[in-house]
Amino acid sequence: MADTQEFVAITRDISLARHLAEAHNAWWCFDDRIDKGELPFNALVRCIDKGEALSPGFENCLGAYRVTAREIKAGTMAYVSLHPMIRNPTLTHAQADQHWHLQHGPLALVHHPFLSQYIQLAVNEVLFGPEYDGFALCGFATVEDLKERFFAGPDSIPVINQDVKKFSDTKRSPRRLIATVQSR
Repeated sequence: MADTQEFVAITRDISLARHLAEAHNAWWCFDDRIDKGELPFNALVRCIDKGEALSPGFENCLGAYRVTAREIKAGTMAYVSLHPMIRNPTLTHAQADQHWHLQHGPLALVHHPFLSQYIQLAVNEVLFGPEYDGFALCGFATVEDLKERFFAGPDSIPVINQDVKKFSDTKRSPRRLIATVQSR
């Protein structure tokens, strides 16, 4: 699938995310765990970027971004492990994004064999909100696959963790969301 230009918004208000998704015929997901810990947001809305000003309602979100959506593995997802990414401070945004796309993407497919879909949302422009460099959407068909079969096996964990440190600031990048996907 070709890369597409999209608009992403993040919020802590699931009702707002639902409303925005319905109003814009957009894909969205939310993490409704009671213990949210250090989650910076718990809902994400994705819609086609029409190059227009923000539609009403989006200004109430915590952040808004113009992104390039790269589908690394085609498919569908019912549950998503959503990883906000802040680049490794030794790299430029372009360098981090290139590693994430060209090195990490293929590596992830090997070490996360139960992924039903994998999408990288590379931030092109921060309209407002936290300075994220991207959002990884690691999709799974079942919540059990996400929670119990995230990696191919124990040997995959250090391989992925070491590679992530090459392009991402693992101390500053927020904790992942475990989100339920909503259809358009």
